[in-house]
Amino acid sequence: MDVLETSKLLDEELYSRQLYVLGLPAMQRIQRAKVLLSGLQGVGAEVAKNLVLMGVGSLTLHDPHPTCWSDLSAQFFLSEQDLGRSRAEASQELLAKLNGAVQVCIHTGDITEDLLLDFQVVVLTASELQEQLKVGTICHKHGVCFLVADTRGLVGQLFCDFGEDFTVQDPTEAEPLVAAIQHISQGSPGILTLREEADAHRFNNGDLVTFSGIEGMVELNGCAPRPLHVQRDGTLEIGDTTTFSHYLRGGAVTEVKRPKTVSHEPLDTALFQPRVVAQSPQEVHRAHCLHQAFHALHKFQQLHGRPPKPWDPVDAEMVVDLAQALESLKGTEGEPLEEQLDKALVRRVALSSAGGLSPMAAVLGAVAAQEVLKAVSKKFMPLDQWLYFDALDCLPEDEEPFPNPEDYAPRPKAEVAAEAARRLNSDLQVTPLTYQLDLTTEHIYGDNFFSSVDGVAAALDSFQARRYVAARCTHYLKPLLEAGTKGTLGSACVFIPHVTEDYRAPASAAASEDASYPVCTVRHFPSTTEHTLQWARDEFEGLFHLSAETINCHQQALTSLAHLDESQVLTVQQVVLGVLRQRPQTWRDCVLWALGQWQLCFHYGITQLLSRFPPDKVLENGTLFWSGPKQCPRPLEFDASQDTHLLYVLAAANLYAQMHGLPGSRDQTALRRLLKLQPLPDPQDLAPIFSSDLELASAYAEFGPEQSKQLHEALEIWTVGPPLEPLTFEKDNDFHVDFVAAAASLRAQNYGIPPADRTKTKRIVGQITPAIATTTAAVAGLVGLELYKVVGSPRPRSAFRHSYLNLAENYFSRWVPHAPAIQKFHHWKWTCWDRLEVPAGQPERTLESLLAHVQKLNGLRVRMLLHGKALLYSAGWSPEKQDQHLSRRVTDLVLEVTRQVPKPGQRVLVLELSYEGEKEDVTFPPLHYKL
Repeated sequence: MDVLETSKLLDEELYSRQLYVLGLPAMQRIQRAKVLLSGLQGVGAEVAKNLVLMGVGSLTLHDPHPTCWSDLSAQFFLSEQDLGRSRAEASQELLAKLNGAVQVCIHTGDITEDLLLDFQVVVLTASELQEQLKVGTICHKHGVCFLVADTRGLVGQLFCDFGEDFTVQDPTEAEPLVAAIQHISQGSPGILTLREEADAHRFNNGDLVTFSGIEGMVELNGCAPRPLHVQRDGTLEIGDTTTFSHYLRGGAVTEVKRPKTVSHEPLDTALFQPRVVAQSPQEVHRAHCLHQAFHALHKFQQLHGRPPKPWDPVDAEMVVDLAQALESLKGTEGEPLEEQLDKALVRRVALSSAGGLSPMAAVLGAVAAQEVLKAVSKKFMPLDQWLYFDALDCLPEDEEPFPNPEDYAPRPKAEVAAEAARRLNSDLQVTPLTYQLDLTTEHIYGDNFFSSVDGVAAALDSFQARRYVAARCTHYLKPLLEAGTKGTLGSACVFIPHVTEDYRAPASAAASEDASYPVCTVRHFPSTTEHTLQWARDEFEGLFHLSAETINCHQQALTSLAHLDESQVLTVQQVVLGVLRQRPQTWRDCVLWALGQWQLCFHYGITQLLSRFPPDKVLENGTLFWSGPKQCPRPLEFDASQDTHLLYVLAAANLYAQMHGLPGSRDQTALRRLLKLQPLPDPQDLAPIFSSDLELASAYAEFGPEQSKQLHEALEIWTVGPPLEPLTFEKDNDFHVDFVAAAASLRAQNYGIPPADRTKTKRIVGQITPAIATTTAAVAGLVGLELYKVVGSPRPRSAFRHSYLNLAENYFSRWVPHAPAIQKFHHWKWTCWDRLEVPAGQPERTLESLLAHVQKLNGLRVRMLLHGKALLYSAGWSPEKQDQHLSRRVTDLVLEVTRQVPKPGQRVLVLELSYEGEKEDVTFPPLHYKL
């Protein structure tokens, strides 16, 4: 298939973020999968929703039971109008609307052996133990992957049986290691040296690798995977290379991930010999007790024909007795486990087991759907074999009857989300707010707004935004529920005023958002894939946005070039002094310009760079200029038969045409014919351009009257006509992404760097956070569980939980948040949640009165600042005039110092305190001066 053609088999736009998590091969296997899901209560609905959103080939629903009132608490596809209809029929239509590419069917008969043979995966939810054992035995016999998922109140259970010999092709989410090669020796063993910027320590002894892009020793390109041996000096032994050709340059070494084999026991064995996912011996014991509690609940149902009544102590004691009477669990070697049953835990499970809660369904449904994906995609390690999740910390501390919770409501972020929420619950009051929440909108989200809310739930994409919202919550003393996901990683945290610590962004993660690469490295000495992508992104900005803006400004009677910086001068020259010396009039003109730009960037510009810094250039200290991270580039020769060459010209020409208001073309065949007839641009046509912008600074300094006149004359020609359209990069525009992907790939070829594919390019350049429905759903459930505690009566810190999960590696962790740190200065103690509150009074206080009031509160003499400016010692205020300022009103001084008046609706002025005496680095609590 032509690499330029969009895949007809997979809608890459629909699944774009998911592709970054799973990859194309896994997505294609998912798209062919056939799944049977039995049970459409809360957990089943979550599993179904996630599987449809993630694009399984077909999903068959089985649940002949009629919808009842209790189903509406956690099954969001059902409504009052569905009462009496089978859950499967009532859910099918809405499920099918989520993704038209998924076939959603209904099976109304019994689950038979013949039926099960038609599916790769079978999932049972809200099922009886006898049904689980029957279906599980058949599935294990025929190699059909089998899952059981269920929730009872605030406890969830998940079981996986993928057979005795299940192969995981890609066990982890991490991308294979790719490193650029510096040199390979001939010998036995051959020694591979990586470039300086590569981290050899990321490879381990025994890792399998393959090779690509090597010049000279081409026998290694595409070879069968070879094992590595890491030497002390960081070089790598790669086996016998004695008979291979001599290594010349370039190439990359790529890790080959090793498949892993998983062996699962059938349910009838695993029921009494459970392998549980847990992080500590204490968690293992708790999981075993929950395992026995679920078994006892099944026994109760079998004996009484009903589940235990909610908060019925008699029924709860029956469940405890049944759990104690069960056969002892066995260890992995079949030995009896000498464990004491936690009767209090089992009792709490039984008391609250009748409820169906949306967050619990979300968590278990997400994890279960993720396991289905693992089964059909063979990507990521499956559970081994039982997972128990409980949120019993949501229960009241004194074990009084659990209150009827408010319906779980989605957090609105936009009008579409608000409308979807209303469809789920017509009684819900949702107000969509579409303004950005940041410093520029504090007049909207100010004192009045925050005083009207009880708390904040945040799911933001950047740590900068997270820090800002957290600071607002600290300022207004509002609880913050903070959630985030990245691929299969997820976290949910809760921050309660005066109870827990406040939010702190991870230093490393926050710093990575602001990371940038040196301009010189990106332009002339790239050594990583990220460098080439940044260069390509800058090219897009310069050629199709900045140049149009600059020409438009000149069109508006700007007669001087003094307002342009060096990079802008270079960009304007590339447009007006290139192959075309006037505005394009046809598609052919745009193609000619794009071809000239290709020649400038990937051939002529590199040739000019090498003429100044030849490959054999030696520095004064005797070392080669092109050494270490500086990889000597080579010019490329244009070839229209090569897809990447064609893609660059196609995308660049279309973008150039759009910028000039001309029609473009997607006809690749016609473009290839045109390019074969089109001679390459004469280097003389490109000569007026500063081809090597390494020389730009000196050239710019010599940009005298003659050069300025030449550029002015060219601009006069280009400014005739309508304004140009500056293009803003959009990650969902094919030509935008194609240009950056092709430009980065060609740049990588220039410098012998492993190129990024289109998917990786779109993710990095578009700053897309990898996301998958299962992780999102699980984290939403975890936040929902903390919400129960926040909206209820005040809870101690021990009731709250921070949570972290990694669905790819089956890691789940929950812990109690830390208490707020206590700060101390002399005799004064405070935490991040404390502040000094002082009313303005009637008449309003003077500065002297305010200082005296603060000194009375804490016994310290301090000075006050607003936005970093001292109210008493501001510029122009001499110490001799301090007395007259002490007698002035506070708001008058604020106006004079900051040149700002309080905003409408503003209730407080926030003043910073600093100590006048010792030079100590202390962050005092803020002073809230109430207006």
